[in-house]
Amino acid sequence: MDGYGTGKFAAASEMREMRELARQVTAAKEVRMPEGDTIYRAARALQKAIGGKVVTGFETVLPKLARLNDDAPLVGRVVEKVESKGKWLLIYLSGDLILVTHMLMSGSWHLYRPGERWRISRGRMRAVIRTADWEAVAFNVPIAEFHSKRSLAQSRKIVGLGPDILADEFTVKGGVSRLAEYAAKHPDAEIAVVLLNQRVLAGLGNVYKSEVAFAAGVNPFRAMRTITPKEMEVMVDFAQRYMKANVADGKGDGIVTYSGNRRTTHAMNREVRLWVYRRQGRECRRCGAAVMMRKQGEQARSTYWCPVCQPWAGEGTAPLGRI
Repeated sequence: MDGYGTGKFAAASEMREMRELARQVTAAKEVRMPEGDTIYRAARALQKAIGGKVVTGFETVLPKLARLNDDAPLVGRVVEKVESKGKWLLIYLSGDLILVTHMLMSGSWHLYRPGERWRISRGRMRAVIRTADWEAVAFNVPIAEFHSKRSLAQSRKIVGLGPDILADEFTVKGGVSRLAEYAAKHPDAEIAVVLLNQRVLAGLGNVYKSEVAFAAGVNPFRAMRTITPKEMEVMVDFAQRYMKANVADGKGDGIVTYSGNRRTTHAMNREVRLWVYRRQGRECRRCGAAVMMRKQGEQARSTYWCPVCQPWAGEGTAPLGRI
């Protein structure tokens, strides 16, 4: 009886876990801009669902993927592992085949049970990997490529990435070293633009860029030559802490973590989950000053900051933004 009860509990626990896996991936559509934490969670959920499983079906609307599948079908291959590298998601299949995807601004991976209704229209599907128990569906994924281990090793998109902030081997010291090296070569580069540079540090996106600079008290428009080693250390430390807390399955250091919209504050209320991002014109949570917003960099990404908590340092007058 005890053995039966334990088995029944284990089965129920496993079902809850798998339902949560599906929620973790599908909830990615709620995050407007996938960043390293989003991709990390998606890779982890896909690994648990389809890792080690045999591919029973593959479908795609992307010609390059379809041509390779015609020549060397995915059906029958085993999903050896799924992992993330910065903002890239890699699915390794037996027979030296790797599906590499990048979400950019709107892509996402979903998990469904066979026959379950998709939450996004089929017209947005880009690829489907089926196993006996799951359907892994890529929606709106703008970049999807097949690689061999050799071609992947030669891909500048992957090989050229900076250290992944969520990697087990990442250290604050190593991150500071990367920032310092870049500052030496590009002293006039603005710090918030550098934080988005995946060749310096991999994983940070537009949300974390503003949040990390705020946490460190660094004005996001300051030139790299004005950033002190201590400020670099604080920013890298916060970057790692924030991102790890948001992939920790609720085991973070007091930050409520989950698979939807990310948080950097310790507040339970989802309305106060971030310090400055998208809070233009509203009161700073620390000092009460109005949060500013200004477009920054060649891509004109929105940057948010508090002019009081993040004072200007450098030549000229402090940059102003809209409130």
